[in-house]
Amino acid sequence: MSGFNIGDSRVIESREVSDGVAIRRRRETPDGRRFTTYERVEKPNLIVIKKNGSRELFDRVKLAHAVRQSVGKFLKSDEEVESIITAVEDKLYALGASEVPSRQIGEFVLDELAKRNEVAYVRFASVFQKFETLDDFVKILEQRRQKGQE
Repeated sequence: MSGFNIGDSRVIESREVSDGVAIRRRRETPDGRRFTTYERVEKPNLIVIKKNGSRELFDRVKLAHAVRQSVGKFLKSDEEVESIITAVEDKLYALGASEVPSRQIGEFVLDELAKRNEVAYVRFASVFQKFETLDDFVKILEQRRQKGQE
């Protein structure tokens, strides 16, 4: 969609998403192409401490991409992914820390996936925890079953 300014587009539909913390807008360009934008309140920078000790800014887009890539089509929509990312981000900011380990982000994603789709949960866990054997899958399934019985 190069060659146009977002100001040249018109809003077709607007609605609140993620419990009112963002607005989703469907837009259309003068030549009829459609796209979606999201508007949200900008929050203070949050630093992610990677496994190797390096640090980088928290990136919603990167996290959403990782979730989509690891869970495939097991989530219903982009709005569901957006809802997961918003819930994770809210939990991160609720910690009150300016830096958070990447492992904590993964755990929050797992918590959210567990509420929505067990297959997506297991797929994300297999990537996040780097499963290497079938026993790794069996172990995570047993843990899920135990939590479901509590």
